[in-house]
Amino acid sequence: MKLQLNIDKLVQLSVVGEIDHPTLRKTGYVINSRGQAAVYPSVGGISYNVQIGSPAVGWMADHVEPGVSIRNSGPSAGEYSPNGALNVLACIGNPAQVISGEAKGARGVVTGKHGGIDHVMVDFPPEILEKLTIGDKIMIRSFGVGLQLLRYHSEILVMNLDPGLLQKLNVKAGKFLEIGVTHQIPAKLMGAGLGSISAHSGDYDIQIFDDKAIAQYHLDTLKLGDLVAIIDSDASHGWIYREGAVTIGVISHANSVISGHGPGVTTVLTSSVGRIKPFADKTANLVKFIGEK
Repeated sequence: MKLQLNIDKLVQLSVVGEIDHPTLRKTGYVINSRGQAAVYPSVGGISYNVQIGSPAVGWMADHVEPGVSIRNSGPSAGEYSPNGALNVLACIGNPAQVISGEAKGARGVVTGKHGGIDHVMVDFPPEILEKLTIGDKIMIRSFGVGLQLLRYHSEILVMNLDPGLLQKLNVKAGKFLEIGVTHQIPAKLMGAGLGSISAHSGDYDIQIFDDKAIAQYHLDTLKLGDLVAIIDSDASHGWIYREGAVTIGVISHANSVISGHGPGVTTVLTSSVGRIKPFADKTANLVKFIGEK
């Protein structure tokens, strides 16, 4: 059954960010879950060899973000922040275009959001990455905030998702919204990000520190861009545990060594009443839906 959406009611707005410089603590060191100090590459910048479709685990890195990381450094006006607008209004699957620098005119796609550092990640082909530089401006045609699945009214909320991408996903609309995912993960494994009052930006992390859980839920096979289901998780007003609820998200950044952290999940669908029914689809990755590079 075809999805019934309120696309004609949605506003399209331009939002802009600049490619942000990689950041580290002044010492470079982080303390891992075993109490050991080490230095790793981390958030920000242009990642040349970590993109959607790449493993989300196994890198000698901490919270590394795929593709290009952008933020808006413009000044806030009281409560109003241009970077807040970028982070909320940009949706996974939105088209992006480079508007300054050597790669001006090149096109990419939004693939995720990262809370804390407040970055939006954009995917570009490898040949475009070689032309980009820190500070280049990228404009996103934001579209998706306010998107509704009319058949399910308030039983399923949509967020952070381009309407065109939603219609490409492996979904079946019936009594439940059935959707293909690569992994089903229990809410008990979720960590950093809990306590946020909104899931309309940022992400929350899958903790990967327990060997039994890693084996049981195949967490070592997670890839950036995977669609995953978080079972007993409600993201309607921030991420909480709620028995029977289901949240669908996209793996937006790679693993972390820091306690409570791990691969990040940006929410795209959530049902507090369990109206979402995930099923196994090993191919459910953004690479499939937005095109291979």
